[in-house]
Amino acid sequence: MKNNWVSFEAVKAAVSMEMVLARYGVTLRRLSATSLRGDCPLPSHSSPVSIQSFAVQTAKSIWSCRSASCIDGRGGTRGGSVIDFVAAMEGCTIRESALKLQSWFHISAASPCESANSPPKPAGPSNNGNGHRSGESVVLANKPLRFVLQGIDWSHPYLVRRDITTETAFHFGVGGFSGKGSMSGRVVIPIHNGQGELVAYAGRAIEGEKPKYKFPAKFKKSMELFNLHQAIAASNGPLRSVILVEGFFDTMKLYQAGYRRVVAMMGSSLSEAQEELLTLHFESVIVMLDGDEAGQEASKDCLLRLGRRMPIRAIALPEGCQPDQLPTEEIQNLLKLLT
Repeated sequence: MKNNWVSFEAVKAAVSMEMVLARYGVTLRRLSATSLRGDCPLPSHSSPVSIQSFAVQTAKSIWSCRSASCIDGRGGTRGGSVIDFVAAMEGCTIRESALKLQSWFHISAASPCESANSPPKPAGPSNNGNGHRSGESVVLANKPLRFVLQGIDWSHPYLVRRDITTETAFHFGVGGFSGKGSMSGRVVIPIHNGQGELVAYAGRAIEGEKPKYKFPAKFKKSMELFNLHQAIAASNGPLRSVILVEGFFDTMKLYQAGYRRVVAMMGSSLSEAQEELLTLHFESVIVMLDGDEAGQEASKDCLLRLGRRMPIRAIALPEGCQPDQLPTEEIQNLLKLLT
């Protein structure tokens, strides 16, 4: 029997306004790290003169429309949550809206009775933070950290070996860390969400230790794109393309080559959440993944999925080649015809 149980709190916690706007193909202008504005997409909006009246606060995942005609069309309601938005778009009840969101974003629908009296159910195929596909449960957003690591060495010898300048390391906050904790003895890489909040540190092994990259236990990298906040900040002009790469050091090398709108998947697969972030914040994508088999397959996947929603082009690197291994001049030669 179909499970019609829905938790409104679980839906609002798992689904952001940005995710829903991307599903409807709504593009808004970014005013700040947490504020969006644009034309109202609601069917209740009938005023031909009230423009740029629709506003979203991404940190609280709430929306509002200032248009009197739109407010009157919704019975005096000025705005609300993500559930209220879908109800207004679909012309359905709040419960029906929550059920639609639960289905669209694959949110667990277990009722309180099932949770209390039933044995735990398998969560589905695990991706170990590398991304998720249709049918898997949506994970909650990563929480901002309450600390910042101190004493980071931006001129660490490992970075010199990787041809990362001190200026670039300082810009990204990357460097050797010798303090206490799980990242001690590694090169640490700060990871921010789209709003610029620090949500994790990745730790890169220096002398071949395992694992090569260490992440916090509860961090879900499939929910983030590395360097997204800075790519957004660099996208205030008419050209809003972004270069998509696999790794941290690919991003840094392209930055050194003069490209500011670069984001990384932090792996060789594009998650659904990352797909939504790309379509929400940018108008087109240039894919520049590794030249190995995994990178080639990932490029095909990105072309297929993102190509349905936005202009996309791909740069094919030679077998076994990675963007971070290329000299600056070669990176510029590969990209100059596409940017």
